[in-house]
Amino acid sequence: MYLRVAAYAVIISDGQVLLPHWSDRRRSGWTLPGGGIDPGEHPEDAAVREVREETGYGVELDGLLGVDSIVVPPEHLIGFDDDADVDPLHGIRIVYRARIVGGSLTVEQDGSTDDVAWHPLEGVAHLPRVELVDRALAMAGVLDLSAQDGGPGATDAVPG
Repeated sequence: MYLRVAAYAVIISDGQVLLPHWSDRRRSGWTLPGGGIDPGEHPEDAAVREVREETGYGVELDGLLGVDSIVVPPEHLIGFDDDADVDPLHGIRIVYRARIVGGSLTVEQDGSTDDVAWHPLEGVAHLPRVELVDRALAMAGVLDLSAQDGGPGATDAVPG
Protein backbone atom coordinates (compact mmCIF):
# COMPACT_ATOMS: atom_id res chain seq x y z
CA MET A 1 0.00 0.00 0.00
CA TYR A 2 1.26 3.44 -0.95
CA LEU A 3 1.26 5.99 1.91
CA ARG A 4 0.71 9.66 1.11
CA VAL A 5 0.75 12.31 3.84
CA ALA A 6 -0.69 15.65 2.78
CA ALA A 7 -1.69 18.98 4.30
CA TYR A 8 -4.71 21.07 3.30
CA ALA A 9 -6.35 24.36 4.23
CA VAL A 10 -9.98 25.37 4.64
CA ILE A 11 -10.25 29.03 3.66
CA ILE A 12 -13.63 30.69 4.12
CA SER A 13 -14.39 34.37 3.62
CA ASP A 14 -17.74 36.16 3.36
CA GLY A 15 -19.68 32.89 3.19
CA GLN A 16 -17.52 31.48 0.40
CA VAL A 17 -14.92 28.71 0.36
CA LEU A 18 -11.80 28.75 -1.81
CA LEU A 19 -11.46 25.60 -3.93
CA PRO A 20 -8.95 24.66 -6.64
CA HIS A 21 -10.10 22.40 -9.49
CA TRP A 22 -8.11 19.36 -10.61
CA SER A 23 -8.55 17.62 -13.94
CA ASP A 24 -7.38 14.26 -15.19
CA ARG A 25 -8.17 12.17 -18.26
CA ARG A 26 -10.75 10.19 -16.31
CA ARG A 27 -12.07 12.54 -13.61
CA SER A 28 -12.12 16.09 -12.40
CA GLY A 29 -13.56 18.04 -9.51
CA TRP A 30 -13.14 20.72 -6.88
CA THR A 31 -10.84 20.05 -3.95
CA LEU A 32 -9.19 21.84 -1.05
CA PRO A 33 -5.97 23.73 -1.60
CA GLY A 34 -3.20 21.49 -0.41
CA GLY A 35 -1.14 18.48 -1.26
CA GLY A 36 1.71 16.20 -0.45
CA ILE A 37 4.25 17.02 2.23
CA ASP A 38 7.83 17.06 0.93
CA PRO A 39 10.39 14.91 2.82
CA GLY A 40 11.45 16.76 5.96
CA GLU A 41 8.81 19.48 5.49
CA HIS A 42 6.59 20.44 8.43
CA PRO A 43 2.88 19.90 7.63
CA GLU A 44 2.08 23.55 8.44
CA ASP A 45 4.73 24.73 5.96
CA ALA A 46 3.36 22.32 3.34
CA ALA A 47 -0.17 23.67 3.73
CA VAL A 48 1.02 27.27 3.34
CA ARG A 49 3.20 26.37 0.32
CA GLU A 50 0.46 24.40 -1.41
CA VAL A 51 -2.12 27.18 -0.94
CA ARG A 52 0.31 29.67 -2.51
CA GLU A 53 1.08 27.33 -5.43
CA GLU A 54 -2.55 26.44 -6.18
CA THR A 55 -4.31 29.74 -5.47
CA GLY A 56 -1.78 32.57 -5.51
CA TYR A 57 -2.68 33.56 -1.95
CA GLY A 58 -0.38 33.81 1.05
CA VAL A 59 -2.07 32.46 4.17
CA GLU A 60 -1.62 32.15 7.91
CA LEU A 61 -2.92 29.04 9.60
CA ASP A 62 -5.49 29.53 12.35
CA GLY A 63 -5.33 26.06 13.82
CA LEU A 64 -5.61 22.37 13.18
CA LEU A 65 -9.11 21.21 12.23
CA GLY A 66 -8.34 17.52 12.19
CA VAL A 67 -6.61 14.55 10.64
CA ASP A 68 -8.40 12.34 8.15
CA SER A 69 -7.50 8.89 6.83
CA ILE A 70 -8.68 7.27 3.64
CA VAL A 71 -7.81 4.09 1.73
CA VAL A 72 -8.36 4.37 -2.01
CA PRO A 73 -8.35 1.35 -4.31
CA PRO A 74 -6.10 1.57 -7.40
CA GLU A 75 -9.01 1.96 -9.82
CA HIS A 76 -10.04 5.22 -8.12
CA LEU A 77 -6.62 6.83 -8.19
CA ILE A 78 -6.06 9.68 -10.60
CA GLY A 79 -2.94 10.22 -12.68
CA PHE A 80 -2.15 6.58 -13.47
CA ASP A 81 -2.74 4.71 -16.73
CA ASP A 82 -5.54 2.16 -16.57
CA ASP A 83 -3.12 -0.71 -17.16
CA ALA A 84 -0.54 0.49 -14.60
CA ASP A 85 0.25 -1.87 -11.74
CA VAL A 86 -0.57 0.44 -8.83
CA ASP A 87 -1.00 -0.31 -5.14
CA PRO A 88 -3.91 1.07 -3.09
CA LEU A 89 -3.26 4.45 -1.52
CA HIS A 90 -3.51 5.19 2.18
CA GLY A 91 -3.95 8.94 2.47
CA ILE A 92 -3.32 10.74 5.75
CA ARG A 93 -4.74 14.24 5.37
CA ILE A 94 -3.94 16.99 7.86
CA VAL A 95 -6.49 19.80 7.63
CA TYR A 96 -5.95 23.35 8.90
CA ARG A 97 -8.10 26.45 9.02
CA ALA A 98 -6.39 29.37 7.25
CA ARG A 99 -6.93 33.02 6.40
CA ILE A 100 -5.56 35.04 3.52
CA VAL A 101 -2.84 37.58 4.34
CA GLY A 102 -1.62 38.49 0.85
CA GLY A 103 -1.35 37.65 -2.81
CA SER A 104 -4.07 37.53 -5.43
CA LEU A 105 -6.19 34.79 -6.96
CA THR A 106 -4.04 33.03 -9.56
CA VAL A 107 -4.57 29.77 -11.42
CA GLU A 108 -1.62 27.39 -11.00
CA GLN A 109 0.51 26.97 -14.12
CA ASP A 110 1.80 23.50 -15.05
CA GLY A 111 0.55 21.97 -11.83
CA SER A 112 -2.09 19.57 -10.60
CA THR A 113 -4.95 22.07 -10.80
CA ASP A 114 -6.47 23.89 -13.76
CA ASP A 115 -8.69 26.45 -12.02
CA VAL A 116 -9.37 28.05 -8.65
CA ALA A 117 -12.46 29.91 -7.48
CA TRP A 118 -14.51 31.10 -4.54
CA HIS A 119 -17.76 29.17 -4.10
CA PRO A 120 -20.74 30.09 -1.90
CA LEU A 121 -20.99 27.53 0.91
CA GLU A 122 -24.64 26.86 0.08
CA GLY A 123 -23.63 25.81 -3.46
CA VAL A 124 -20.91 23.32 -2.53
CA ALA A 125 -23.36 20.39 -2.42
CA HIS A 126 -23.99 20.88 -6.14
CA LEU A 127 -20.32 20.91 -7.18
CA PRO A 128 -18.45 17.86 -8.45
CA ARG A 129 -15.88 17.56 -5.66
CA VAL A 130 -13.61 15.20 -3.78
CA GLU A 131 -15.03 13.91 -0.51
CA LEU A 132 -12.27 15.67 1.42
CA VAL A 133 -14.17 18.93 0.83
CA ASP A 134 -17.17 17.50 2.68
CA ARG A 135 -15.09 16.10 5.52
CA ALA A 136 -13.08 19.30 5.98
CA LEU A 137 -16.13 21.58 5.97
CA ALA A 138 -17.71 19.33 8.60
CA MET A 139 -14.48 19.52 10.64
CA ALA A 140 -14.68 23.31 10.38
CA GLY A 141 -18.26 23.20 11.64
CA VAL A 142 -19.60 25.20 8.70
CA LEU A 143 -21.34 22.63 6.51
CA ASP A 144 -22.39 19.00 6.94
CA LEU A 145 -23.05 17.47 3.53
CA SER A 146 -23.38 13.88 4.74
CA ALA A 147 -27.18 13.92 4.39
CA GLN A 148 -27.40 16.14 1.30
CA ASP A 149 -29.06 14.79 -1.83
CA GLY A 150 -28.87 16.17 -5.31
CA GLY A 151 -26.02 17.53 -7.35
CA PRO A 152 -23.04 15.56 -8.55
CA GLY A 153 -21.83 14.78 -5.04
CA ALA A 154 -18.41 13.88 -3.78
CA THR A 155 -16.03 11.23 -5.00
CA ASP A 156 -13.28 9.47 -3.10
CA ALA A 157 -10.88 9.83 -6.03
CA VAL A 158 -7.57 11.46 -5.18
CA PRO A 159 -4.56 12.42 -7.26
CA GLY A 160 -1.92 9.69 -7.43
